[in-house]
Formats: sequence, C-alpha cells, structure tokens
Amino acid sequence: MVIKRTALRAQVREELLERMRSGAVHPGQTINEVQLAAELGVSRTPLREALISLETEGQIASESGRGFRFLPLSARELEELSPIIAALECLALELSPPEELAELGRNLLVLARDFKDEVAQHALINQRDDEWHTLMLSACPNGRLMDHLQSVRLALHRYESLLVHDEAMVARSSAEHEAIAQRLVDGDLAGAQAALRANWRNGARRLLQTLDFQTDRAS
Repeated sequence: MVIKRTALRAQVREELLERMRSGAVHPGQTINEVQLAAELGVSRTPLREALISLETEGQIASESGRGFRFLPLSARELEELSPIIAALECLALELSPPEELAELGRNLLVLARDFKDEVAQHALINQRDDEWHTLMLSACPNGRLMDHLQSVRLALHRYESLLVHDEAMVARSSAEHEAIAQRLVDGDLAGAQAALRANWRNGARRLLQTLDFQTDRAS
C-alpha cells in the first residue's frame, strides 16, 4: 500500500495498526524505519511522528539505540490494566461533587438507553463508550488523575484495536452502563463504583476470550 500525501501521520498510523491486526508483523519484531518509509512512500518525518504517536498509545515500544519494535499481546497485561482503570475511575467519582454526579447520572442514563442497538460496529461502540465514560468523569477536578486515566485507557485501546476490527459487529454492554448511571441518579456512590468495576471486569473478560482465540489460531 502506498500512502497518499494527505494526513500522512494518521494514514501511516492506521496502516501500521492494520498490519498488526492482520498478522503481517509479529510481536517483538523490530521496525526498520528506512525500509518502512520506502514501502509506504513517505519521508522519515511523518513516519517517526506516527511511531511516536503509537508509542504514546502503548502500541509499540522504543529501545535506546535500537529504534522501535512491535509489542506482543499479553493476557497478563490486559488482566492487570482492567482493575487499574476501574480503580482510577472509582476514585474520580469519589472526588466529584455529589450534586453534579446525580445530574450526570441522569444524562448518562439517557445516553445508555438512546443507543438501543444490542449489536453494533466495534468502532461505534468504542466511540460511544469513550464519550460515556468521559461524561461520567467530567466533574472530577483532579487533572493529574485524569491524565493517568487517559494513559491507561490508551493502553486498553491497544488491545481493542488489535483484537477486533472497527467494522466488526459486536455485542454491547448497555445494561452495565445503565446500572452505573441509575446508581449515580440514586446517590448510591458505592453501588455505582461496584457496577463500574463489574463493567471493566466483564469488558476485560470479553477481550481475553478474543485474545485466547487469537493465540489458538496462531499456534
């Protein structure tokens, strides 16, 4: 594939993600920047910008003097990330003004119910889920906490983007989101936190099932 001369960094990023999804590159494989730039028909500048962006997202890693390499998928990492983001989001709810959480809960309940499709494209579900969680945490005044949350969220997106194609039709967890929102409306912070932890735990389990399938297929 030759990259067009528009939005180069974004196109290079998407091409690298697609190669990871399709198995065209292998976990741990070193990235030859000179060769890759020639393959894609781009200069080193947009290529390095895309690589740095992917490193920030946790998709690839850099090593001093060795350049970039593709990261392997790890069931253990995915299992560890889920309780971390759940704990951070629960803390963000604790730090949010209670009166604002009730109003946010009402809006979140509407959003969860308005998105009625039980099965939808993975890209759309991811977009709606990100918007939903962002709104839920929008009253949290702790900027440093929100930065940490974004970092962990990007690491989780690595698994979502590599294991499930954007166009794939997948089931939604609407009931889990409605449960969180209803408890916020009721002023039940502990209940909302418990429902939130369950949402992340179940989401990780669903991805782990996909990861097991990918591993079995590769063996």
